[in-house]
Amino acid sequence: MTGSPSELPLNNTVPDIPTEIVSEEEMALIEAAFVAARSSITSIPSIPSPFGFHRNARSIQSITALSKRGFSGRTEPDIEDSGDFASTQKKIKADESSFLHRFRRKKGLSVTDITATEWCEKQMEFVLLRAKRKTTKAMKAGSVRHTNLEEEVVKKVKVRVKSKEDIWALKLLNFIIGANQLLFEGLTRELPLIGFAEGVWMVGVIDEICMPATETNMNPKLIDTKTRVQGTLPAEPQRRNGRLQLMCYKYMWDNLVADKFPSREFYKFFALNPHSMLSEEIREKTADSGFPADTLDDVVRFYKNTWSTLPPAYDQLLLRYEFQKDNSLIGEDQFAFDPDWLKNQIHGCLEFWLGEREACYTPEEERWKCRFCQFGSICPANTDHDSTPSPTSANSSSTPN
Repeated sequence: MTGSPSELPLNNTVPDIPTEIVSEEEMALIEAAFVAARSSITSIPSIPSPFGFHRNARSIQSITALSKRGFSGRTEPDIEDSGDFASTQKKIKADESSFLHRFRRKKGLSVTDITATEWCEKQMEFVLLRAKRKTTKAMKAGSVRHTNLEEEVVKKVKVRVKSKEDIWALKLLNFIIGANQLLFEGLTRELPLIGFAEGVWMVGVIDEICMPATETNMNPKLIDTKTRVQGTLPAEPQRRNGRLQLMCYKYMWDNLVADKFPSREFYKFFALNPHSMLSEEIREKTADSGFPADTLDDVVRFYKNTWSTLPPAYDQLLLRYEFQKDNSLIGEDQFAFDPDWLKNQIHGCLEFWLGEREACYTPEEERWKCRFCQFGSICPANTDHDSTPSPTSANSSSTPN
């Protein structure tokens, strides 16, 4: 558990550097922004000052130097661009009628998609085919809380984007800025991840990452904050769902640290031109930041080289539960990363997304979830209207916050 922002070596004056702060839901704007084909305005945070440098952290200049080593007119192939990667991609492309191909082809599968599928596959199917999930008051309150937590450590500025290459470049730059804040100051929040795991492109946003205070452990700790309408800890299905979310982040993090980001396939999958010139405003901002980039390919190199400065995430993950009424701490759930359990969960979800089987209904013992589902009245599985929800699970939302 990290201390409050006031306990960390934060600085009051920092230069403005462009990048985008996004939630997992905002990833959906990528396709819409491209179709619109006109300028839009995006929120971006500023870079932390190098003063208060965190131990063993590399400087921005060192990352820049590493990135310059391979800049040329073409992208050299990655090790991951062949062999097992290619065979995995072929399997995924086999069924164009799958939900993955139809709904996530241009923006990747989010960690939220994985957790929502684990919560209830049938509900996820309804969301994809019928309507977006309704936003409840509890969900809105949770979003406001996360925004407030982010603003405690991040200062936002504005930048215009004009192409899908600009948008993806800002996603990657947002990570670079956040990673440097983590290394320099020991804490960052709302950090986006873009990576390749278990044969699919995945995206996500980590609530909070902090560097440990002890010299014996140099692995960053991943933390997720859940807000609760009731001042009680949630039922096991919600806690299980939260654990799955954090384990996905840990798995993605460690893969990226191990240099498992096949850039050539990244461009191919999302139909991006790596040599497309970024907007003038983005190029100016990156130059001011200390790692100038002219093209998306430049930014991808910075992204990969930034990961090379980071260690694997700590094996102990932390879920924090807060009472929405006053933001007081209800309790914490610290647990160990379980790679075998995680891979089984992801593979089970991918069977649904890849069209290998029909959507499963939530188990009988968890049918109380149906009381909070907007599709409960039309779901074939919801025939027992006498079932009552678990008293610790009522959170006024169809999925956990």
